[in-house]
Amino acid sequence: MTVRVIDVRERVMARNDEIAATVRQRLETEGVLALNLVSSPGAGKTTLLERTLDALGGEMAIAVVTGDVQTQNDADRIARHTPSLVQAVVTGGACHLDASQVDRALEAIDLTRTDLLFIENVGNLVCPAAWDLGERAKVVLFSVTEGEDKPLKYPRMFREARYAVMTKIDLLPHLSFDLARAIRAMRDVNPELELFTTSGTTGQGMESWLAFLRREVAGASTARGALRG
Repeated sequence: MTVRVIDVRERVMARNDEIAATVRQRLETEGVLALNLVSSPGAGKTTLLERTLDALGGEMAIAVVTGDVQTQNDADRIARHTPSLVQAVVTGGACHLDASQVDRALEAIDLTRTDLLFIENVGNLVCPAAWDLGERAKVVLFSVTEGEDKPLKYPRMFREARYAVMTKIDLLPHLSFDLARAIRAMRDVNPELELFTTSGTTGQGMESWLAFLRREVAGASTARGALRG
């Protein structure tokens, strides 16, 4: 007799993927570009969102879902930069968001009036890499205050991401951080990563990031028109 043990995690992940597929279909049907921001704690996700909302909030409708372990501090910060509802998901200790949490958060968002959805995941480079939330792509943030070998230590996250944002580059003159080495590490793990270098403090590099968002939002809107044909 053959015995197969089905791990509880396997069942949970399968259910998560089913929900994520439903979320992705809803977002694509409505032409909403959804990006899942992932990083270590303190890498600058919230600051990047604040600057992005300030720059693009007047030209497109942006919704935000934030995940945090115990507080809604990040959501409160972001809410000061947008008139739209910011959905705060407090995970109660869990180290990542899951698709069911995003699915529930979307119930309070009018997707027909939304162009861009940011999901600010829990600060962690391990757990969120394995969880599909129905996003268009993962965007991994990598701060110059971290080690250059971070992509080599957490390769799955950098492989799963389609885009990378180097943050806090205004601090480079004050650090021994080797930017070229860090970029090589990212390319070694994922040669296809599209890279942005930014500073939320000085605004350096933000125009490239904003141009990327404008381009991708326009593409999602065009795809929606084609679907509704």
